[in-house]
Amino acid sequence: MSMIFFACVVRVRDGLPLSASTDFYHTQDFLEWRRRLKSLALRLAQYPGCVWVWDGNTWGCFLVIHIFSSFGDVACMAICSCQCPATMAFCFLETLWWEFTASYDTTCIGLASRPYAFLEFDNIIQKVKWHFNYVSSSQMESSLEKIQEELKLQPPVVLTLEDTDVANGVMNGHTPMHLEPAPNFRMEPVTALGILSLILNIMCAALNLIRGVHLAEHSLQVAHEEIGNVLAFLVPFVACIFQCYLYLFYSPARTMKVVLMLLFICLGNMYLHGLRNLWQILFHIGVAFLSSYQILTRQLQEKQSDYGV
Repeated sequence: MSMIFFACVVRVRDGLPLSASTDFYHTQDFLEWRRRLKSLALRLAQYPGCVWVWDGNTWGCFLVIHIFSSFGDVACMAICSCQCPATMAFCFLETLWWEFTASYDTTCIGLASRPYAFLEFDNIIQKVKWHFNYVSSSQMESSLEKIQEELKLQPPVVLTLEDTDVANGVMNGHTPMHLEPAPNFRMEPVTALGILSLILNIMCAALNLIRGVHLAEHSLQVAHEEIGNVLAFLVPFVACIFQCYLYLFYSPARTMKVVLMLLFICLGNMYLHGLRNLWQILFHIGVAFLSSYQILTRQLQEKQSDYGV
């Protein structure tokens, strides 16, 4: 008899579903628990470790939710029969957690911007789910004993349906309070001109760094008065690198930061008049203006949440 019905992997920081079981049950109870699971996924950061959600009023409950996050970037969640032992459910989720984190690195997980970006992981979910549903407990005895010891040392957070209703802003199960998840944002695709600005910016940063380091070595041996020229090379170097970051990643107060970086680059190159000719200065300032324009024109895209498999 199947005791684990549904499993999914979600990102802890925003509840974005990364992968899930593609099998589906159309019973009313299952649909209701799926709804609760989605709501809990948005608040996983509040419950590090293990969570066990059950029906506090009805001892003959049909389904319970188990959550295992292990303080990582992702959490595994499952909807199980109430006959499923907690140790088995958490052992199942820990196995999924290790399989997922071994298959995908933290960079890919952090950059995922659409729901179910790793849906191919469902093949592993199905294999692990089948193993736990149909392999005898005696064959998993060592794993279950290990989980049981871990649960004794760190007991799971136990929530009832009433707890989840209050957390969801639902009073008496009828009047919903308006609790909406924060929208998921991603940057617009990188353009060819944007890539060109990155290449030119990196080249300017490299020139500034090489000249600045060389001048710093010379000034330490000859003249300490040239420290201003050293800073005039190194400050634009940092500004160029930061411009690359602002183009690739979203940052709050982006316009103000772009203006500051452009100002640092322009002032630094004007200060270097005499060490650089006019065409070199115009080149560096022109690249800075091009990069600033590309940063400000690359806008955010708002992606509507779509949590259905």
